[in-house]
Amino acid sequence: MADLYEKVMDVAKRRGFLWPSFEIYGGSAGFYDYGPLGTGMKRRLESFWRRIYCIEEGFHEIETTLIGIESVFDASGHLKCFTDPIVVCKKCGEAFRADHLLDGVRDISIPEIDKLVKSSGVVCPACGGELGDVEEYNLMFSTHIGPGSKRRGYLRPETAQGIFTNFERLLRFYGGKLPFGIVQIGKAFRNEISPRQGVIRLREFTQAELELFVHPNDKKHPNFDRFSSKRIPLLPAPNQIKGEDAVEMKLKDAVENGIIAHEVLGYHIALCWDFLIRAGLDPKKLRFRQHLPEEMAHYAADCWDAEALTERFGWIELVGIADRTDYDIKAHALKSGKELKVFCEYKKPKKKTIVDVRVDMGKLGPLFKEESSKVADAIKKLPKEELEKDKIKVEVDGKTFEVDGGVVEVVQREIEVKGEKVTPHVVEPSFGIDRIMYTLLEHSYYEDFVEGEIRKVLKLRPKLAPIPIAVLPLMSKPELIDPAKKIVHEIRKSGFMCEYDERGFIGKRYRRFDEIGTPYCITTDYQTLEDDTVTIRDRDTMRQVRVPMKEINKVVHNLILETWNFEKMRERYINI
Repeated sequence: MADLYEKVMDVAKRRGFLWPSFEIYGGSAGFYDYGPLGTGMKRRLESFWRRIYCIEEGFHEIETTLIGIESVFDASGHLKCFTDPIVVCKKCGEAFRADHLLDGVRDISIPEIDKLVKSSGVVCPACGGELGDVEEYNLMFSTHIGPGSKRRGYLRPETAQGIFTNFERLLRFYGGKLPFGIVQIGKAFRNEISPRQGVIRLREFTQAELELFVHPNDKKHPNFDRFSSKRIPLLPAPNQIKGEDAVEMKLKDAVENGIIAHEVLGYHIALCWDFLIRAGLDPKKLRFRQHLPEEMAHYAADCWDAEALTERFGWIELVGIADRTDYDIKAHALKSGKELKVFCEYKKPKKKTIVDVRVDMGKLGPLFKEESSKVADAIKKLPKEELEKDKIKVEVDGKTFEVDGGVVEVVQREIEVKGEKVTPHVVEPSFGIDRIMYTLLEHSYYEDFVEGEIRKVLKLRPKLAPIPIAVLPLMSKPELIDPAKKIVHEIRKSGFMCEYDERGFIGKRYRRFDEIGTPYCITTDYQTLEDDTVTIRDRDTMRQVRVPMKEINKVVHNLILETWNFEKMRERYINI
């Protein structure tokens, strides 16, 4: 009997949600195409994400290049750290993650993994052949920029770096003030060694990310109260080590007890929860798991994954929510030579004592001539205790110079400081759109028996269903087709996707639209010709209610935008 994954993928492939890429050539692991319905659903999911993060939260969106120059990924650490240990079978040529072939191995060096593979007698899982040497393998796709050029570039492994390299311009766009955030939805690429989890692990995938720049010493969120009492299933690192399950706790308690590092991180964990639930995922199959110390990314101070339970793959990561600290901004500042800081004003100016070091160039010049300016600069950098000595020694260009203390005057003065320059920290929620897509299909898949047959249903939310409305004449006759096509025209003119279908028996047509997740079907029948009413059928309950044709646009608008549910609409029109 087929498991749930096979049932979902059967519907997905047969009905045009997901197709293996390059199928006529045998396909290639880690690549999938979205069919007509999958593309429609994915665009709606992305639009819903934008609605929450751009409209409700107020963040602007940018679009950066898919290819980055080598310097970007050298600064970010991806050239050095974005690697996996790889081992290739000498017999069949299949490649594997070497550490995945060893139970309980984490965070050890390539030579140590190689030694363990050889000493433990591990063989190729595919053919039983002998394995070669373990090597380091960078997961980025590389390319060259320009014809015949030796300038190397890489397909981006995440969308974030394009935002970080635009930091200066973004800071000016936001008026030079913290906090500010920017979002991006786009493709990312990772040349996985051997992706074997279907659509769960892809080499080309879509990310939706927010990079939120905050003051390093102020990680309170102004709207934290919105979610402070919300109970969220959390699995902190200490609980994982003890083998415990996730427990529901109030967000406020988790932050106050130090389970979640601070309010900004907590707020975005709750906002992620809100998005996933509103999108239609099963709340009983969701949790937030904190990264264990040994799996924490090189840039992260703390990180939580939103995970969903699936039948075949168990708990899978959908979203990573990380405090990246100032790692990225500092790294790009160092590599580029730019000062990537923000001037932050104090609430009240502060008094500060500064030391001015004044060098008498009239005395120093005749002594050291053309080297006098360098000697003066070196003197000014000495600590105060050195400057108070009778004889002051400095080294310039490998030579030692000695001057009398009388050529130096140290003056202390008090100034008023209005603020300071800081390197912002970054909090990043990163959503895997493709994994969320699959999980939505699995969590919404449902079967029941109707008239002795299995009815397959995708219980997708109306706002995400690729075809939210279908219009079906009861029979393929002109007098029923004409009003049906008029309804289709009016619904499409109102800006909603609407499908028309007159093929086969009405019951079979209902089943087709149930299977692709269409929440509502409108049917014209012979009563339509008498009183200008049509039936609207609800996918989940299969109940129907008659509605006047003149009110169809209003009804459709409220149903798709979910300001009405079917039962509320049914109560309104039940007496017609």
